[in-house]
Amino acid sequence: MKHKFRCRCGHLAGEVMEPRKAIRGVCYCKDCQAYANALGQRQSVLDDCGGTDVVATQSKYVVFTQGVQALACLSLSEKGLLRWYASCCNTPIGNTLRNHRVPYVGLVHSCLGSNTEITSTFGAVQMQLNTKGASSRPTWKATGKLAALGKFVPSLLLGRLNGSYKVSPFFDFNQGSPIVKPKVLSQSELQQARNAA
Repeated sequence: MKHKFRCRCGHLAGEVMEPRKAIRGVCYCKDCQAYANALGQRQSVLDDCGGTDVVATQSKYVVFTQGVQALACLSLSEKGLLRWYASCCNTPIGNTLRNHRVPYVGLVHSCLGSNTEITSTFGAVQMQLNTKGASSRPTWKATGKLAALGKFVPSLLLGRLNGSYKVSPFFDFNQGSPIVKPKVLSQSELQQARNAA
């Protein structure tokens, strides 16, 4: 089973393999909000409380099938997450750690289709993260966080141990670096992204 993803204009596209091994959460942190703002995608990415619906999976399960030359990367700081997006239309794609040996990627819902499609493939939201950053109190509460993390975190560790972390569309493992150079926001750009409403 696999789930197709694409940017808003359709230039960049791919597939997520083994979707039942992924977990789903909503993150309300200020950095995820700033990321959406920096791309001019606040309305299409953030929910009414400032949350971003994210599907967490292993990098080896993500395959680009077209338009990978449009893949771009930004970071809110020199040490922040690598936040990948389609430069053709500024659609957020996903987030990875800077450490290429950790095979995590959090795919942003905006490239995964409608909520109905996402739920059909990946299941319901299992956790809420960083709720203190929400612009207003979420009116619902996710359940299953501990069970989801208990299943997902060991798979990341296994990926590190068995070497499967080396299979990733986001990193050049010969160089140990991202496939494109991340754009790090300046302090003024970051402040502007944080202040956008």
